[in-house]
Amino acid sequence: MEDLPVTERLTIPGRELRVSFARSGGPGGQNVNKVETKVELRWRPAESSALSEEDREWLLERLARRLTADGDLIVSSSRTRDQIRNREDTRRRLAAIVAQALERPKQRRPTRPTREARLRRLEEKRRRAELKQARKKIEV
Repeated sequence: MEDLPVTERLTIPGRELRVSFARSGGPGGQNVNKVETKVELRWRPAESSALSEEDREWLLERLARRLTADGDLIVSSSRTRDQIRNREDTRRRLAAIVAQALERPKQRRPTRPTREARLRRLEEKRRRAELKQARKKIEV
């Protein structure tokens, strides 16, 4: 099997991907009982040579709920009646899942409010105070 490009930095070697086929439910008429169009693609990120140690830890943490007891990430497809299209669909979906899991949140850099923002806040605070003062009963 050929390598699977995931991001600019990551390409999963084809030798790490395992493909299996099965009979698929859904559309296909009589063909569905005799042709194995469902495709199941497996990849084991814990043993992948494509990942750095840091990426591996991050990925395993993010994908923990999707991994089997053996540590396989399984993607299957039976969307079409064609095995080749289903194979491409599983490859595309696996790449999308891994790419999304590898995304790291942007690091927040704390900022200070601008002078104008501080003045606006104080002005609004003063207006609210005046409004509340105006509601009070005036004692005569």
